[in-house]
Amino acid sequence: MIDMSKATNSPAKAQADQALPESYEAAVQELEQLLAKLESGQLPLDQLLTHYQRGASLLAYCRERLAAIENQINVLDEGGLKPWDGV
Repeated sequence: MIDMSKATNSPAKAQADQALPESYEAAVQELEQLLAKLESGQLPLDQLLTHYQRGASLLAYCRERLAAIENQINVLDEGGLKPWDGV
């Protein structure tokens, strides 16, 4: 049986828990870089896991940021903003 308690302290977990990027755009850029590395097929197995976990963290960050912006837009719309007619 595999002892999963040790896996939570692995280097892969440490990289996945790195500081969040300073912006949504920085997170997307890092995600694109990670994806390129993952798709290359040239990473050792443990680096694959590390990169995958970091990507999952970045993806969650991006989704949270998008949801927050969407909520702010909904609040503004409910506050009586009218569509701009370009005049």
